[in-house]
Amino acid sequence: MSNANLGGVPVLILKEGTQRTQGKDAQKINMMAARAVAEAVRTTLGPKGMDKMLVDTLGDVTVTNDGATILGEIEIQHPAAKIMVEVSKTQDEEVGDGTTSSVILAGELLKRAEELIDKNIHPTMIVQGYKKATEKAIELLTKIAIPVTIEDDKNLRKIAFTAMNSKASSGIQDFFGEIAVNAVKAVAEKRGDKYVADIDYIQIVKKQGGSTTDSQLVYGIIVDKEVVHPGMPKKIANAKIALLDAPLEIEKTEFDAEIRITDPSQMKNFLDEEEKLIKDMVAKVKASGANVVLCQKGIDDVAQHFLAKDGIIALRRVKKSDMEKVARATTGRIITNLDDLTLADLGEAKNVEEKKFGEDKLTFVEGCKHPKAVSVLIRGGLMRVIDEAERTLHDALCVVADVIEDGRIVAGGGAPELESARTLREYASSVGGREQLAIEAYADSLESIPRTLAENGGLDPIDILVELRSLHDKGEIWAGVNVLEGKTSNMLNAGVIEPLAVKMQAIKSATEATSMILRIDDVIASAKTAGGAGPKMPQQPGMGMGED
Repeated sequence: MSNANLGGVPVLILKEGTQRTQGKDAQKINMMAARAVAEAVRTTLGPKGMDKMLVDTLGDVTVTNDGATILGEIEIQHPAAKIMVEVSKTQDEEVGDGTTSSVILAGELLKRAEELIDKNIHPTMIVQGYKKATEKAIELLTKIAIPVTIEDDKNLRKIAFTAMNSKASSGIQDFFGEIAVNAVKAVAEKRGDKYVADIDYIQIVKKQGGSTTDSQLVYGIIVDKEVVHPGMPKKIANAKIALLDAPLEIEKTEFDAEIRITDPSQMKNFLDEEEKLIKDMVAKVKASGANVVLCQKGIDDVAQHFLAKDGIIALRRVKKSDMEKVARATTGRIITNLDDLTLADLGEAKNVEEKKFGEDKLTFVEGCKHPKAVSVLIRGGLMRVIDEAERTLHDALCVVADVIEDGRIVAGGGAPELESARTLREYASSVGGREQLAIEAYADSLESIPRTLAENGGLDPIDILVELRSLHDKGEIWAGVNVLEGKTSNMLNAGVIEPLAVKMQAIKSATEATSMILRIDDVIASAKTAGGAGPKMPQQPGMGMGED
């Protein structure tokens, strides 16, 4: 592999077997790979979008139309295509929705950029134009956004409904929308003037059986553990919950110890002393007023017996994350030393009950007064249906949390993209020069969202776009594609609304990914090693030394 030629002698700077692509070829290959990823998810956009069936190496099947899930499951090799996967990941982690839109927009931006490169416009010029267009689009969206408060349940439910409407869980949007709004409002906390809604405090538990409408929101936590002793009660009302990060058993010494016993009575004394220690532990729990014990560590059989005698429910080896959620939900405190346990440390719940679902037993800590952590139990006849229901609910929770935190919404159905495109075309003429072409290309790219919605809904995209442009020129900023009715309409009045944060993040991440891919003009791929032994060496000096 050579990189220079001095007087006919190749100068080797790269390892044998390294592949190198330069200039326009590198740009075109990268753009083609990235656009192929966008095409893979294009048909999933909108309420009439299609699903993808993904089969992994083990034969496990996933049926979904969630962009982040599709791109996360398929094993992509091309480095430029992996950047597109990063776009969807970022979108999912930041705002939880709009993953498909962001990838489609990035693919369209690259397609338009390729046309400009063919007209000999330098990629740096295109990147600069795209950056100006992004800033202008975000400025416009911020200006036209509508404020929403945490008390506006009607609009919050519409936001959840819109996020779920494109998913496979048809018919349950209203039901899940109600759950999503109530769950996020329960965990939202006011910090200064703003609300913070951390959906990590919303626990999702999946159990097969029943139908999706049997799913429920629990104002408390579902602990995936059963009561440790058959003699313990299965339900306790007005529960006082002790949260222990300490074992209710005699801990084994860290080093080998030898106890010499010469008399049977000494053995009895030793066992009696061990029992007394355990009895004292249980007595401390009972003295605190606790009637439920959640222990992060082990509970000795003897301790279980004494707890059962006192009518106390106990769960052992509870996950740390579950313990933290129960502490938030019940306003209890996790105690690491039994001697410190007092009535003030106990959490409170209306009921603690063990319930059976098929072969599994779960313990419900419910009826908490002001829970700052809640649980959603998702049911369904098939595990694949439950998995898709979980993805649907996750999107709904994310968008409701986005709006509660940011407090601004825009209409859906491609309306904000069309309004941005119209504004960008007007703005482009004031910029002038070659950047004007890039800004106009950006405007065309934004229209790919309503165009794709129309295509996936079986409508004529050209007719729809012409009609929408006419409406937006007349000042109807919320005119968009109403896929369900098969026509254009005011999407705000139709109840199709989305968080401003989702739109802004999609535009930002799509532009950044496009700019990164456009700036690459040289791809150097190292030689692949065979069996970890390193690349094969040439048989004779001079073999494989051709120039690129």
